Amino acid sequence: MSTHTVLGRQVRMPVRIRLAHAFLATYLVPAAATQRLIDYSGLRVLRVSGDKAVCTLVFVQYVDGDLGPYHEFGVSFMVAHAAAPPTGDLRALLTGRSGVFIHRLPVDGEFTLAAGRGIWGFPKELADFAVEHQGGTRRGELHQDGALIAELTACRGLPIPARRSATSTFDAYSHLDGRTRRTPWHMEPAAMRARLGGATLRLGAHPLAAELATLGLPRRAILTATIDRLAMTFDDATPVACRTEYHHGTARLRRRFFG
Repeated sequence: MSTHTVLGRQVRMPVRIRLAHAFLATYLVPAAATQRLIDYSGLRVLRVSGDKAVCTLVFVQYVDGDLGPYHEFGVSFMVAHAAAPPTGDLRALLTGRSGVFIHRLPVDGEFTLAAGRGIWGFPKELADFAVEHQGGTRRGELHQDGALIAELTACRGLPIPARRSATSTFDAYSHLDGRTRRTPWHMEPAAMRARLGGATLRLGAHPLAAELATLGLPRRAILTATIDRLAMTFDDATPVACRTEYHHGTARLRRRFFG
C-alpha cells in the first residue's frame, strides 16, 4: 500500500470516496474530430454507430472522501485499451472492455487539484461551480476567469435496478506532462436513474466551450443519468509505455501506447 505526500498531507492508497452525487449526459460526436482532439495522449477513441465516438459530460459533488469535499466537471471519451486492435469497438463498449480517457477535469479545491495532478496525472484545473444536485432536474454551471464554459441540465429518468447499477471497475486514462497513465477506478452507484435524451447543454464563450463546439455540441444527448449516492475507489496510476513506429507511405512518426 503506497502513500503520497500532497501539500504536506499524507494520502494513503487506495483513495476512497464514501459519498458523492453526480449527473451526466452522454453524446455521440464525430470520431475523426475527437481523435484529433486527443491525439496528444497516444490513445485511440472507440468508434461506434458508424464514425461516431462517445463523449460524456459530468458534474460531480464529492461530499465525503479522502480528498475532502469539492466539485468537479469532467469531459471524457471512451477509448480502446492500450494495444487493442481497431476492430470490435462496439462489442468492447457493450461488454465493458474499454477505457475512459479524462480529457478535461476542472475542480474547485486546491488540495484535490494537487492530488489529482500529482498522484494520477489527471488534468485538473481550478474553476468556479454553481450546481444543484437535488430535485427532478439537476443543473450545473461551470465558469473560469469570469467566463461561462458550460451549463448542463439533466432530467431524472427511470430508476435503474440495483443489480444493473452494481459495482463496476474500469480503466481511467489520463495524460499530463507528456505522460499517459492508467488508473483502476471502482464505482458503486446507488439510487441511479437514467433516460434517453433528457439533457440541455449551453456553451459559453470560454476556449473550452469552443473546443466542445468543434465536436458538434450542443446536440441531443443519447443518455442522461443521475446518481444520488456514489462511492468510488482510486488505485495508484501506472504509466503506459510507448514506442515509436514508422508508417509506410508517410513522412511522419506515430506513437502507439501499450499496457
